[in-house]
Amino acid sequence: MVAAQNPKSTLLRQSLPLLGIPSSLLPPSFSSFRRNNRPPYPSSLRISNSSSAIAVASDPQVQAQYRVDVLSESLPFIQRFRGKTIVVKYGGAAMKSEQLRASVVNDLVLLSCVGLRPVLVHGGGPEINSMLNRLGIVPQFIDGLRVTDAATMEVVSMVLVGSVNKNLVSLISQAGATAVGLSGLDGGLFTARPGPDADRFGFVGEVARVDPSVLHHLTDQGFIPVIASVSMDDRGQKYNINADTVAGELAAALGAEKLILLTDVAGILRQRDDPSSLVKEIDIKGVKRMVEEGTIAGGMIPKVSCCVRSLAQGVRTASIIDGRVSHSLLLEIMTDEGTGTMITG
Repeated sequence: MVAAQNPKSTLLRQSLPLLGIPSSLLPPSFSSFRRNNRPPYPSSLRISNSSSAIAVASDPQVQAQYRVDVLSESLPFIQRFRGKTIVVKYGGAAMKSEQLRASVVNDLVLLSCVGLRPVLVHGGGPEINSMLNRLGIVPQFIDGLRVTDAATMEVVSMVLVGSVNKNLVSLISQAGATAVGLSGLDGGLFTARPGPDADRFGFVGEVARVDPSVLHHLTDQGFIPVIASVSMDDRGQKYNINADTVAGELAAALGAEKLILLTDVAGILRQRDDPSSLVKEIDIKGVKRMVEEGTIAGGMIPKVSCCVRSLAQGVRTASIIDGRVSHSLLLEIMTDEGTGTMITG
């Protein structure tokens, strides 16, 4: 049996070229699913799809109508998420590509303009490696994890807090919103402690506690916080902390509606290296079962772990989405189908 076509999926797909987004970037199964706890799609807003994409592209009047249709169909999603905090962890391919970086920034600005409270958390592994190489310091890794000695920690802090963070703030400002760059050190936002393998990995830490007061003040005033995953312990020693972990802990402390991790994979897959086996929605029990079975393994384990931990602390949903897809944030928040995997409690 063929799944019924969602009118908004078709409309969005046909409208993407008008918005500068290649429709080929959408997952092939984009139109075949509906998530149960997304807002209902009012029949009064459904649009007939009798016009072809070719006609749309050639007729300015139809172009204008399509843009209005897309905006009007976003209304239930805007109503649901307006005033809600969305924590986004930004990394991977979305940081390396100028086009994808612009896509993420524009999505954040749009979400802020329609009343959401986005909070952006970032790492910056490639930038750190580049600076280490320029300084003649050879990056060291054990089992794929960075070894952070004192010299490396200074570079990590310089790159994440002083360079990557401020560049993102600048891009958001250029796109029309106002951002404030922070790290865990600012306002006591989050305090670090040594990780369990400090003898092996050096100054790689964990989040000991979070005080989100400064974030509440900023989001109340319409600012977009941009947070580097660096902090210090009670004695003033700086630590590099996994950005996924920081995003999850901040989402929990803020009582966020949603945690979103931008990654370099389609989401959770039932069969590794097979994007068509994407799991669109799963609960915590299902995640734990897939981990036990070995279906979720490797670098996906810490990502799902931070999602599960945030959900257990009150975050409503957590999503692992493909940052290689242009405007994946809007697709996740402003459509029935979303993109990637949504984990629920």
